[in-house]
Amino acid sequence: MPQFSVGKQEQDEGLVGGSLEGAEGERRRIADGAGPHRVPDPELAEKAKRRKFTAEYKLKIVVAADACSKPGELGGLLRREGLYSSLLTEWRRARDSGALGALEPRARGPKPPSAERVQLASVQRELERAQANLATARRVIEVQGNVSALLEELLAKSAPEQDEQQGTR
Repeated sequence: MPQFSVGKQEQDEGLVGGSLEGAEGERRRIADGAGPHRVPDPELAEKAKRRKFTAEYKLKIVVAADACSKPGELGGLLRREGLYSSLLTEWRRARDSGALGALEPRARGPKPPSAERVQLASVQRELERAQANLATARRVIEVQGNVSALLEELLAKSAPEQDEQQGTR
């Protein structure tokens, strides 16, 4: 078996036994994108976006797929358009059911609340505000009644005292 020796340049650069060693090797790893602070590739999209196809495009693809008669033609069409065969199957079913609208892209996510629910929520908020105002008004009336009763007591007590003071004069 032939023996290979490590050259002076490889030793200086830290390339011994196929691994990078030392500060120079660490700098190379980071520069190559293997380090913890990797720079994203500008040619790649950061976040994948869901594709939406119009009904016209779907019908065009379904018609073109139906026109494919030679072996491999349909696969070439799907590869060229970047589609899956399951999409083609789904679009054919929608076409066969006669629903052109079924080929339109659907909105994803939760449905927005109905107009009745929005109005009901508004009326409930208004009712809660009115009940809070009513409770405040009742407390004010109660306090006013207590103040009035207290003033009557004070007047009743002060009336005999005033009579006594006027009688002694």
